[in-house]
Amino acid sequence: MNVPAHVDLAVVGAGPAGRALAHRAVAAGLAVAVIDPAPDTPWRATYGMFVDDLPGWITRDALTRPSSGVVVYTPDRRVVGRPYVTLRTDILQRSLTLDGAAVIVDRASRLTATGVDTESGTRVSARCVVDARGGRGADPGAARQTASGVFLTASTDRRDVGDETVLMDWRHASADSPSFSYRVPTPHGYLVEETCLAGRPPIDVDELGRRTGARLPSGVSTGRLDHEFVDFPLDSAPRPWSRGTRAALAFGAAGGLMHPATGYSVAPSLAAVDTVVAAVVAGRDPRRALWPCRARWVHRLRSAGLEVLLALDGPSITAFFDAFFRLPGDDQRAFLSERGNLAGVVRTMVRLYATVPGELRSVMRRRTIASLVHRAP
Repeated sequence: MNVPAHVDLAVVGAGPAGRALAHRAVAAGLAVAVIDPAPDTPWRATYGMFVDDLPGWITRDALTRPSSGVVVYTPDRRVVGRPYVTLRTDILQRSLTLDGAAVIVDRASRLTATGVDTESGTRVSARCVVDARGGRGADPGAARQTASGVFLTASTDRRDVGDETVLMDWRHASADSPSFSYRVPTPHGYLVEETCLAGRPPIDVDELGRRTGARLPSGVSTGRLDHEFVDFPLDSAPRPWSRGTRAALAFGAAGGLMHPATGYSVAPSLAAVDTVVAAVVAGRDPRRALWPCRARWVHRLRSAGLEVLLALDGPSITAFFDAFFRLPGDDQRAFLSERGNLAGVVRTMVRLYATVPGELRSVMRRRTIASLVHRAP
């Protein structure tokens, strides 16, 4: 393995965020090194997202056929008219080639803004080092999202499940430990997944598996189906922009691009790739490019939203989302997808506060103020 003496960009971590960043950086003419102990490990997780969140350079072959919208049950059925897809991760991973990059199969032991040391003793120097290793090193007390799901194949009896794209089904949510059903078509079958949106601590995946089983048609056993399990920290990077100038740039779920109130990180990371690449090409500070003032405040407000959700029981969280999905589509999109739209996020939160039942307003007020004070610059 030939290790270059110096590169423009060193990316640590070859998951979706890191691999996409390295791929686009090579395409932009940068000298790139990728450091990962297993850079070609297949991506197994299900990644769902709204089509309008994706950058234009994503190959269409890597997407399932988009749904015309998503359904939410709160408990009434509502349709959100934003096309939604899941990724064909094998195709996406192959399309994000690392040809032209120096791929170093090793584990990083020390990172700075301009260098990476690996466990085997290799040293990589760079104009910019990016840490894209996911939510590792999160606070043990951080809120987490957990889920347990099964894939129903075409041969499985699905009469009582259907095949619509269901973003959230809060019907039958437990009063003291609420979870919702997420049901989407994927390349591996129709996924039925019970999700704890946020918990500190979260609902155990075994309990979520039991709840998934209760959603299935009678006679269908989860024992013979393919399973998916989810457990990751939310908001693992409370103030990613505040790391010192000597620290590597955190990116993806490791760098605050996970939506702290929903757990979505892949689409925001893919959408932010070219922002970082353009800054490195131009010799500008990629941290400033990625985190202008308005994006920092949006992150703080979304984190306040997480704290609100953590305080709600089953009936309250169902009422909360019922109010949210009755807001105009532009308001929903601002909070869910537009990390640079501070005015839109503020507008959404104000309108939501005015719309929720009265007993929820005091919770929203207390939790939002406490979160903003705690996360003050």
